[in-house]
Amino acid sequence: MSEDAQPRQQKHRRLWIGLAAIAVLLAILIVPPLVSVSRYKARITELISASLGRPVRLSSVEARLLPRPGFVLTDLTVDEDPAYGTEPVLHANTVTASIRLLSLWRGRIELDTISVDEASLNLVRTPSGRWNLDSLVRTASAQAQSAAGEPARLEKPIRLPYLEATNSRINIKSGEEKLPFSLIDAKFSLEQARPGDWRVTLRGQPARTDLSLEQADTGVVRLEAELHQAPQLRQMPVRVDLEWREAQLGQLTRLLLGSDARWRGDLTGELHLEGTAEAAQIKTRLRATGVHRAEFAPAAPMDFDANCTFVAHFSARAIDNLLCDSPLGNGRIRLNGQLTAATASQQSEPSFTIALDRIPVAAALDAVRTVRSGWAPGLQAAGSASGHLTYAPESAAPVLTAKQGRGKTPAIVEGPLTGGITLDGLQLSGNSLSQPLAIPHVLLSPAIQSSGAGQPEALAATLAIPAGGAAPLSVALRLDPNGYQLQLRGQASIGRGRELAHLAGLSNAVALDELAGDPATVDLDAEGPWLLPQPALEPRLPGAAAVPAAPADRISGSVTLRNANWKAEFLTNAVLISQATLHISADEVRWDPVLFSYGPVKGSASLTLPVCDAAQLCTPRIQLDFGSLDAAVLQTAFLGAHERGTMLSTLIERLRPAASPAWPRIEGTVKAEALILGSVSFREPVATVITTAHGAEITAFDAGLLGGRIHATGTFRAAANAKEKPSYALEGQLLKIKPQAVGQFAGLHATGSSLDGNGKIELTGFTGDELAASAKGTLHFEWLSGGLTAGGAPAALAHFDRWTADALIANGALTLEENQVKRGAQSQTVQATVPLTDPPKIAFITPKQSQEKR
Repeated sequence: MSEDAQPRQQKHRRLWIGLAAIAVLLAILIVPPLVSVSRYKARITELISASLGRPVRLSSVEARLLPRPGFVLTDLTVDEDPAYGTEPVLHANTVTASIRLLSLWRGRIELDTISVDEASLNLVRTPSGRWNLDSLVRTASAQAQSAAGEPARLEKPIRLPYLEATNSRINIKSGEEKLPFSLIDAKFSLEQARPGDWRVTLRGQPARTDLSLEQADTGVVRLEAELHQAPQLRQMPVRVDLEWREAQLGQLTRLLLGSDARWRGDLTGELHLEGTAEAAQIKTRLRATGVHRAEFAPAAPMDFDANCTFVAHFSARAIDNLLCDSPLGNGRIRLNGQLTAATASQQSEPSFTIALDRIPVAAALDAVRTVRSGWAPGLQAAGSASGHLTYAPESAAPVLTAKQGRGKTPAIVEGPLTGGITLDGLQLSGNSLSQPLAIPHVLLSPAIQSSGAGQPEALAATLAIPAGGAAPLSVALRLDPNGYQLQLRGQASIGRGRELAHLAGLSNAVALDELAGDPATVDLDAEGPWLLPQPALEPRLPGAAAVPAAPADRISGSVTLRNANWKAEFLTNAVLISQATLHISADEVRWDPVLFSYGPVKGSASLTLPVCDAAQLCTPRIQLDFGSLDAAVLQTAFLGAHERGTMLSTLIERLRPAASPAWPRIEGTVKAEALILGSVSFREPVATVITTAHGAEITAFDAGLLGGRIHATGTFRAAANAKEKPSYALEGQLLKIKPQAVGQFAGLHATGSSLDGNGKIELTGFTGDELAASAKGTLHFEWLSGGLTAGGAPAALAHFDRWTADALIANGALTLEENQVKRGAQSQTVQATVPLTDPPKIAFITPKQSQEKR
């Protein structure tokens, strides 16, 4: 090419570019004003409605030439098929509809692309299993078939445009009910590449409308699907690739279950489907890393990578050729079988075989701790599990173990579950176990059931555990899909039983830490689900329904102790227990009877511990029964020997902590045949007591006293440290006291019908002298138709109609103050003091002595 030709070609190129730019500019300036947009509004509405197979409404239409010719639609609403509900299937504030340019040369308008942003799309599934998008696919397929079968038509069928949505929300409905599940920040596209061939893509983040979730932890869902034309929808070939990545287990359980199951780890799921609704080949892969509970991290995280393949028959609701394989630790687990749905004419059940090859027991332990919160986080397990189990319902047949007839053993059914799993080298250590628990060989085999039992298929095993008794502890274990059942029979040392109770996570196991003695006789049953209920539901949005809690573990049975002792930190001495039986039920834990001795005090007791939630205040109840009690002996037993200057009291003061341990809160009743307080005896006393942190409140005290009755209330406060003394406060009434008994008690001769009174007193100290010296209070009494002689009693008391008096208790004595002795119309006063000694000795003061004293 010559040097002159090159400049000419560049000049021609620039000329054509300029002419094209002028043409485009003229089109932009001239064409839009000539287009009547309102003229095409009805046509565009008709096009979209016919393309989607739904009624369409929109507010306004604007023409647009750049970047490509089309229309901007405002407030687009696509109505729902009445068969799926009344709420619109799609709503978008702004929609862009692009035009196919070639259709303009043919004198018609065809939509090429419909783009929506920030739209709301409802996916509806009917109870029969149909989706609201079915009619959309059927409409486009029918149009494609019409185009193929009638090529000579003048008017071509309307072709479905390319649909795309960005930054949108996809809601899921079941009939008229909108489910809380949705996809947010969704990007969706639906394309008909050729008549009858579809391509669908979807990307979004799962969310719930009734919970606040960390959206970054719910993962991302991606879907790519291809559908091809077929005479019937169930024969339409489909290819689907579904992936759910980067899902955190805690947020995933909140998304699916509505509450955090406190599982942690990352989960990724993949699914590939290819085929038709009648027969689809499916491959799945589920990968998990770092699986554990939130409250503990195992030494080796429980990771797995499970791959499954199967053929799904959606029309028949059946699965064939199921094969799943996953490595687990140093072993492998494999599952194969088939699932066939039952029909109206034939009952059908799934059949499968599961094989374990050297699966570590530690992995099973981690799995249990993952689904069961707070269960033995420090426990370690060694050993492996191998074997296989086959579930084949059609092969089950009854096997007779004895002749049928009256009084004979019923038929035993050989269940559909066969095979067995062997645990070799099982050893548990750590946690509360002082020594490892070793069981060399355990066989889990299908449990044999009685005919008509109706229980689910289960695995059973019987094993013997050395527990420090005369014979090993017999353990019968049953495992089924719903949960576990456990039976313990035999003897166990208190120490080993305490370790096993802590290992099982029993809430009251800490009480066993203070027990010692001979081996206990155990007869316990336990059962429970694999998944425990959550302690409390998470806060939900107003109007959200609560999820009912599943039943928790249930323990029942009894434990009998003999020749044991119990030393609580709030008691001075140990309680010696000759016999005690612990009854356990779903509602309460009850010790009854308990035959004990506490120092010189002997009696029987019944203690009830109600079972309730941690949020509730459940107060234990106790009932104590004694024979004859001496108050001084009782005080010494519970509060210790505090005679000052003795070697024992000095040792107690040195060993006793600065702050005494708090007493547990207990409500109870204390009964005795008699309570001896010095020279005073209370008949059949009954006291209702509530213990507090450092004492007790006596809500009622009733007893027989001096031929009458006493009713009182009071409080007791124990010494907080070695420098303090216990204190008492009492207030009560005396009812129908016999004067003859009062006179005999005071060394006087007394007569009369009855004596009533009331008073209150406060005392502090350990010994009788300390209590008498610290006593402060008041006493009021009324004595009718009586008399008092001897002992220097004044003449006014020899015979009276009524004697009322108020007395002051102080300085180790009771002193009469305001009083009136009435006989007929005469009224006199007397003076007297009663020292608080044992026995008391009343001293009367004559008027002359009283005047000299003043």
